[in-house]
Amino acid sequence: MFLIDDVVLSPLKGLLWLGEKIGDLCDKEISDDGRVMERLMALQLKFELDEISEEEYSKQEKEILAQLEAIRKMKEAGG
Repeated sequence: MFLIDDVVLSPLKGLLWLGEKIGDLCDKEISDDGRVMERLMALQLKFELDEISEEEYSKQEKEILAQLEAIRKMKEAGG
């Protein structure tokens, strides 16, 4: 009986495992301040090379800095 249960439930267990792994990767991606810093440096480079306007730079910079601040607060609260 347990063998039949294992065979029937194995796809569901695999799907749950996959969901957990994807969730872990998303959490890691969201809380990685290194990636956010890379985005900020790339934005600065675009601005210096006149690929974006000062207005667009300021808008994106505020968004990135807010995200970086949120990551740092989350790490302080959790650590």
